[in-house]
Amino acid sequence: MEQLVIRDADVVDGSGAPSYRADVVIDAGRIVSIVQEAAAAGCQRPKAQRELDAEGLVLSPGFIDMHAHSDLALLRDPDHSAKAAQGVTLEVLGQDGLSYAPVDDRTLAEVRRSITGWNGYGDDIDFDWRSVGEYLDRLDHGFEGRGIAVNAAYLIPQGTVRMLAVGWEDREATPQELDRMRQLVAEGLEQGAVGLSSGLTYTPGMYAKDAELTELCRVVASYDGYYCPHHRSYGAGALEAYEEMVELTREAGCPLHLAHATMNFGVNKGRAPELLTLLDEALASGADISLDTYPYTPGCTTLVAMLPSWASEGGPEAILQRLADDGTAERIRHHVEVVGSDGCHGVPIEWDTIEISGVGTDDLADHVGRTIQQSADVRGETPWAVARRLLLADRLGPTILQHVGHEENVQAIMRHPVHTGGSDGILQGAKPHPRAYGTFPQYLGRYVRELGVLSLEECVAHLTSRPAARLRLPDRGLVREGYRADLVLFDPATVAAGSTFADPRRLPTGIPHVLVDGRFVIEDGRRTDVLAGRAVRRTTRP
Repeated sequence: MEQLVIRDADVVDGSGAPSYRADVVIDAGRIVSIVQEAAAAGCQRPKAQRELDAEGLVLSPGFIDMHAHSDLALLRDPDHSAKAAQGVTLEVLGQDGLSYAPVDDRTLAEVRRSITGWNGYGDDIDFDWRSVGEYLDRLDHGFEGRGIAVNAAYLIPQGTVRMLAVGWEDREATPQELDRMRQLVAEGLEQGAVGLSSGLTYTPGMYAKDAELTELCRVVASYDGYYCPHHRSYGAGALEAYEEMVELTREAGCPLHLAHATMNFGVNKGRAPELLTLLDEALASGADISLDTYPYTPGCTTLVAMLPSWASEGGPEAILQRLADDGTAERIRHHVEVVGSDGCHGVPIEWDTIEISGVGTDDLADHVGRTIQQSADVRGETPWAVARRLLLADRLGPTILQHVGHEENVQAIMRHPVHTGGSDGILQGAKPHPRAYGTFPQYLGRYVRELGVLSLEECVAHLTSRPAARLRLPDRGLVREGYRADLVLFDPATVAAGSTFADPRRLPTGIPHVLVDGRFVIEDGRRTDVLAGRAVRRTTRP
C-alpha cells in the first residue's frame, strides 16, 4: 500500500494552468497517481497507509529559492525553518561569485573573512571539503549522515575561482591563469554544479573583464549550465550593465539568469519598463534569459561592499590596512560620498538609506536597527566616521539593509514571464532582511491575494516550474505523476509572511504542510525532525 494520499486538495500544479481538485498519492518519495475530482465522480478513492485531508488547502510543487545564501546555514542548523516553513524545498547556493568551493587553504581563509557578513565566519563549521564535489557530498551527508533540511543546488562562484587562479589583484588574467579558471569551472560542473555565478560589484570577481567572463561562460554552456551574474551596477548605469550581460552571454552561447534583477536608487525610479523592453528584444532574438527578484524594496549586503574596488584590492587584510590609514581612509570617503564608488553602483552614498542589520560583537549592537546617519547624529560624528569605525572594529563584518528600491519597479519586473523568485536571504545578524524568512509567503499573500499583481496559478509557476526549467530538473517543479514529491500545502486565504523589518525572524502563517522527497519537514505548522534534503546535481554531460 502506498505511503500517503492527500485528499481533496486544490491542486495548483506549477504549469500556470487553472487549479483542479484531486487526490494525490505519494510513495517512495514520488507522486505515483493523481485522481482528479475523486469525490465528485464517486469513483474508488485511492487508499494509503496515511491520509491527509486537504480540504480548503492548495497543493503546489515546493518552492525553489533561486538566490539563497544558506551555504553554511544548511550545515549549521538542522532545523532551517527560515526556509522550510516558507515552503522552500530547494535552494540555489554559491551566489554572487563568492562561496566556499572550490578553494585551497589560502582562499578558504580569505573567502571566510570576505563574506563573514553573509554566513558568519564559520567557527562552528568543519570545513572538511575543498572541491565542489566534496562540498556537495557534505550537503548529502548533512547531520550524522541524515541529510539537510531542504535540497540544495550549487553555482560555481567566479570570484572564488579568480582568488584561486589570480588572487586579489586588479589586472587581467594571464593565459595560464585563464586556463586554470576554465579548468576549475569545468571540474565544478563535472562534479555537479548547475552553473556559474559572479558578483561584479564584489572583489575580486569584479576585476574580470568581459573577455574573461565570456571564456568561462563558454565552458558553462558546453555543460548545459547557466550564468548567474550580480552584474556591474544596479544604480547608475544599470541598463548598460544588464545589456552587457545579455551581449556577453550571447557571444558565449550561454543561458543567462539575472540575479536579483532590480532597478534601484533614485536614478532608476520608474525605469523597469526599459529593462523589460531590453529583455523582450533579446528573448525575441533567441536569447535564453531568466531572472529572479525578491518582493521587497530594500536590498541587503555588507557594509564593506560599499567601498570602491581599488580599496579592496589585495583582500580583507589590505582593506583593513587602508581603512586604518587616515589619508587613505579620506580617499575612500571621497569616492563613497562624492564620486559614487563602483561598490555602491556608481551612486554617491546616502547614509540615511544604510541601516545596520547585523554586527559580530556585542559592543557594537546598539548600531543595529539604526541607519548610519542616525548613529552619527546620536554620537555627534560624521557618518563616515561611524562607518569606518564599524568596519574596523567588526573586521568588515557588518551587514546592512539598503533602502533604495521602488515598488513600481518591483511589481513590473515580477510580472514578466521569465521571472522567478529568489530570497537573496542573509540569515546572519540581529536584524536581517525579512525576505530571508518571508519571500515566498509574501508573494502569495501580498502580491497575489492582497494586490492581485499575479494570479495564484501564475505566481506558483514563477516559484516552481520556471526555476526548475532553468535548473534543467526533469522531475521537479510540477505536480505530475512520476515527479518528486517536493510539495507545499497552503491556505490561500491566510498565507502571509510573518517576518517584518521590526521582527524579521517571525515564521509565516498559512503553510501547514511541507514535504521534501515525500516526507513531512513541516507538519501541522511545526518543524519535524526529518532531514530529507540532499544536493541536487547537474546531470547533463557535454
